[in-house]
Amino acid sequence: MARIPTSPIKPNQLYYGDNLGIMREHLAGASVDLVYLDPPFNSNRSYNVLFKERNGDDSPAQIEAFGDTWVWSYETENLFQELLDSDASSAVKDALEAIRKLVGENDVLAYLTMMVARLIELHRVLKDTGSLFLHCDPTASHYLKILLDAIFGPTNFRNEIIWRRTQAKSLMTRRLPSNHDVILAYGKSEDALWDDDRLFQPYKEDELDEKTLAKYSQIDEDGRRYQLTSLINPSPDRPNLTYEFLGVTRVWRWTRERMQAAYDAGLVVQTAPGRVPRLKRYLDEQRGKPLGDVWTEISPLNSRAAERLGYPTQKPVELLRRIIEFASSPGDVILDPFAGCGTTIDAAQSLGRRWIGIDITTLAIDLIDARLRHTYGESITEKYDILGIPFDVDGAQKLFQQSPFEFERWCVMLVDGQPNEKQVGDRGIDGVIRIPVDKRGTSERVLVSVKGGATGPSHVRDLIGTVESNKAAMGLFITLRNPTPAMREAANHSGIYTYPVNGQKYPRVQIISVADLLSGVRPNVPTSLLPYYQARRRPNVEAEQMTLG
Repeated sequence: MARIPTSPIKPNQLYYGDNLGIMREHLAGASVDLVYLDPPFNSNRSYNVLFKERNGDDSPAQIEAFGDTWVWSYETENLFQELLDSDASSAVKDALEAIRKLVGENDVLAYLTMMVARLIELHRVLKDTGSLFLHCDPTASHYLKILLDAIFGPTNFRNEIIWRRTQAKSLMTRRLPSNHDVILAYGKSEDALWDDDRLFQPYKEDELDEKTLAKYSQIDEDGRRYQLTSLINPSPDRPNLTYEFLGVTRVWRWTRERMQAAYDAGLVVQTAPGRVPRLKRYLDEQRGKPLGDVWTEISPLNSRAAERLGYPTQKPVELLRRIIEFASSPGDVILDPFAGCGTTIDAAQSLGRRWIGIDITTLAIDLIDARLRHTYGESITEKYDILGIPFDVDGAQKLFQQSPFEFERWCVMLVDGQPNEKQVGDRGIDGVIRIPVDKRGTSERVLVSVKGGATGPSHVRDLIGTVESNKAAMGLFITLRNPTPAMREAANHSGIYTYPVNGQKYPRVQIISVADLLSGVRPNVPTSLLPYYQARRRPNVEAEQMTLG
């Protein structure tokens, strides 16, 4: 069952709501060490949108639309003017006005306006030693870089990282196929943390390039690959390091004592009498292959990946682990204001960082909660609070008034069901609970219907009919208002479901109120599978975690 939020006393927080308001109201300045954000910019639903002027005329320029298009509207115009009237730097205001003249008043400008407001807040909450990594695609990266230069200062630009997200597959007739994303990296200041030791990839013996193979061409009796390097000091004027060793006098890098110890250890080699001794340098002792700004070795998630959750823009954990490791330290606070399916949070948790996640959909909040519980076990819930989700009937009513669809999703998640991704075409079914019926993973369905407004026995009878026509095991009717006796009477005539695992009997359709759920009452159904169960639990993960107070 989805957890009722408590006071924010735990080391990590998961917020439901608009990240702009949450950052302004809840996040103090200079409180975050690293920001990673992957704002919606493209998806499987991508399509072309034209730059349009206010008069509706089409411009010949085109770009791909962002997956969740942010539309130019009255609210966007207000935010644009608010930014111009704010204490933002003149560089930010100039950049915004210039982009408005360049692209016009359209959805692209709306997207960039929304992003500027959030990037200003992200700059505020970052510590001076902090960094920001913004994940986008070539459609928007050039505009966003201009805005980031204005907010962070061009001297704090670190890298434009290219991540190859897929192999080039499509055959384009007028352009090359797009198969990479862009990650723009900025430091808050010149003191931004940058772990040099993490900027190297360990060498893999079976994947060495020709240059490395030629360089480390020798192999010792233990099978270790090495090269011989110079022991001569580059400075010729070092009398204290000038001495004879193995019959050769040179200005050496080391003192005689250190040279002798290295020779005794088998690290100094003289290949023939009279030749200059050289140092044996092992490949497996080197820092690794330097990491560049083009990343091709981190593969995107394929359809069979164990960590895949079906989220259209989900990124691999390995990508986030790399960013977190070279731009933060254990115990640091990682913020993801567009948390999505929680990859940043998962990576931060596994690396012993504290974290803050924000998302505007209850579906994402529940997905992250379920992902953490699957991956780390139920004890992980003691380490984070979920905030912004209703915890009483008044809050539930406000959520229903604000967004009936989000209210329905939230109710389904309270009973560990998986909500519908779309509101249209649900035929009165707002989610599904799955109950296992054998050890092979076979499950049966409990259909969930949610009503936040007026309801009556006819809705209950509709659910009974839907359960029967869909050959589902059971039905669960969740109501914000207290159910009437007539509704309960209708449910009492729904029949019986016999659970094949143990023969236990359950009412085929039952009613439960939101008030009951918030007080801890559970629906009378067999133990269900957590939704999004593709998030496999990692072996020995508890031993890998750092305990944070």
